[in-house]
Amino acid sequence: MLDFRYIELSDKEWIELLLKCSDFRGCEYSFANNMAWRRLNNTKIARYKDFYISRSEDENGEYYYTFPAGKGDYKELFGLLKKCAEEDGQPLIIHSVTSDKLGLFEELYPNEYICDANPDYFDYIYLTEDLIELKGKKYHAKRNHIAKFKKGDWSFEPLSVENQDECIALSVEFYNNKLGADNESGVNEQFAIHTYFDNFDKLGLQGGVLRLDGKVVAFTVGEKLNSDTYVIHIEKARAEIQGAYAVINNEFAKYAASGCKYINREEDLGIEGLRKAKRSYYPVFQVEKYTVTFK
Repeated sequence: MLDFRYIELSDKEWIELLLKCSDFRGCEYSFANNMAWRRLNNTKIARYKDFYISRSEDENGEYYYTFPAGKGDYKELFGLLKKCAEEDGQPLIIHSVTSDKLGLFEELYPNEYICDANPDYFDYIYLTEDLIELKGKKYHAKRNHIAKFKKGDWSFEPLSVENQDECIALSVEFYNNKLGADNESGVNEQFAIHTYFDNFDKLGLQGGVLRLDGKVVAFTVGEKLNSDTYVIHIEKARAEIQGAYAVINNEFAKYAASGCKYINREEDLGIEGLRKAKRSYYPVFQVEKYTVTFK
């Protein structure tokens, strides 16, 4: 059977090689993302031949697998995963199955599974040029927010060791405002941010920092996700400062993502305010994700 263990920085080379084979556009197919959020669902990893396998736990302690990246015989792989699930006393559950992969299950296992959509976890995908240029009537409000912000003494700079401490201080403020250690999502997010910062260069990340009157009011972290898509992992801004979110979004897109056709700004998690904010930038499509549960 498979030997599941926690992901480590030393796994980066082989995992990224297998991720590149699949070239998936979902935000979960990032080594940096997997490192940073490994505590969220007690995620562990394994390798089987040329497949990268990630297993997590839901709130009931039941295991689920992210659709594996890599190459090889999927029927053989799913047969192995079904045996693992049987040993755990549960059905095999596969998350992050995109629309184009549903046919694989229908081909290999007709009438042996049920499929459920997970719209709260659909990734929002935008044309990079839209987020850079903000052309047309639909972006009129964004341009106004940016113009108002830029009337002040502002600056944008790459995230680096010189300004990381200021970004950490801002993230801690957000964390404390979420009731700190009493808020599980805040704890996990803070762990993710520190993981990104502590391993920034080794993870191959890029970041941006926005200042107003010399003080950091926003920061963001991202990376190239696949052959045509850039992903935004973290974006934090002072919401009370009009235009701060719009400016960090726009400036970082220009700085880091201009070489990619698309930008993935991840999911909305079913949070209405987040959903409204993501839709306000008019995604060109979403990465639809489904859960396949074997009967």
